[in-house]
Amino acid sequence: MSAQRKDPVDAIIEQWATVRPDLDTAAMEVFGRIYRLSRAMGDRMEKAYASLGIGRGEFDVLATLRRSGEPYTLSPRQLSATLMLTTGGMTGRLDKLERAGLLRRSPDPHDRRGLQVTLTDKGLELVDEAVGAGLAVQTEALKSALNGEQADQLADLLRELLAGTETS
Repeated sequence: MSAQRKDPVDAIIEQWATVRPDLDTAAMEVFGRIYRLSRAMGDRMEKAYASLGIGRGEFDVLATLRRSGEPYTLSPRQLSATLMLTTGGMTGRLDKLERAGLLRRSPDPHDRRGLQVTLTDKGLELVDEAVGAGLAVQTEALKSALNGEQADQLADLLRELLAGTETS
């Protein structure tokens, strides 16, 4: 353990060291902190989005359409694949967002059986505001704990760790 202040993961590691000193808990120290960080930031992001009247799931759909570039249109199948949702789960989100006037569904002009989902002007305005609000929350949390060099180093290390776990 480094000379840093202790956190809840340290307490868990100490408990395991007492009852199972034979275990190497280095991975638990990393992934336990990643998990707790993800939960804490997820909660903060939910609050930022809730203040705009949407949840994380709705944000994900709107942001995926926004990132696709103009004309901010994808098929429900493309959205489902990108967000790793079932078509049933996607339909529920699209229904809610369409009722709110944030997107519209229309026939795909290139496929008689298909639909396309397009961000409305209202949806574009909302998602741009939500992205800004979410980034503000993330930036504040990052800058409160790490300097720029540390943040860059952490991003690089996490990229390597993610690449290693996605290919395993």
